[in-house]
Amino acid sequence: MSTFHSFKKAKVGFIGAGNMGQAIIRGLLAGGMEPERIYATAKTKRKLDYLTEKYGIKTLKNNEEVADLCDVIFLAVKPQDLYDVIEPISKTFSEEKIVISLAAGISISTLQKWIFDCKKIIRIMPNTPVNLGRGLIGYCTSRDAEYLSEGLEDFLKPLGEVVYAEEGDHFQALTVACGSGVGFVFEVMIYWQEWLEEHGFNREDARKMVLQTFLGAAELANSQSQTPIEELQKKVVSKKGVTDAGLNSMRELEIERALRISFEKAVMRDRELGKQ
Repeated sequence: MSTFHSFKKAKVGFIGAGNMGQAIIRGLLAGGMEPERIYATAKTKRKLDYLTEKYGIKTLKNNEEVADLCDVIFLAVKPQDLYDVIEPISKTFSEEKIVISLAAGISISTLQKWIFDCKKIIRIMPNTPVNLGRGLIGYCTSRDAEYLSEGLEDFLKPLGEVVYAEEGDHFQALTVACGSGVGFVFEVMIYWQEWLEEHGFNREDARKMVLQTFLGAAELANSQSQTPIEELQKKVVSKKGVTDAGLNSMRELEIERALRISFEKAVMRDRELGKQ
């Protein structure tokens, strides 16, 4: 089976259709996939009806039907629930199936123990901007799925940038910096907005100012992709000026150290999920 056929003409199933599962469905549809090639299950009939009405995709009554019918199966459930979902249907995953797991912390070797016959297993870590086609999707593969990398990247491209990472520390770093990282950035944006509100701006204007500052900085860096971010920063800093004073304070307060500790705490939790 060619990599092109593996994804371009495949029936794609979702076991779990929560926020991230639906974000991927939207991205695939936006990228031109026909809705009749996408299948999903849900816990309630109301949710099934919602998925059909909103996306035009097909729904199935249970997870076993998805594993049996579909060529590519997304496991889009919480890590702590994944074993209970897979165990009753583990023998339904045949050798030719491609399984893509979104579960943080659950290694490929663990998935291979749970899914006996299936060898083509891929882990992905998308972040929430995939909703807009501006996400970052990291992935790693089992040895038997390495040949699928090119087709997988093309398949996921409508969701945003697709980046390969070796499983282990490399993939955990990507998970924290890019998956959890969106939440970290929002935390800083909250502080930014609150400070502006404390200085007299209304909530709406403060929010606009924060968004435009972050968006503008990201777009500027993106437009000069060959220029190191440190060099871009120097262009907005005058010696002994306003920006310089603020940056020196950040460095004295060891903001970098605080962020690094936060990243490592998140990595530890990722590892805990895998052990559980």
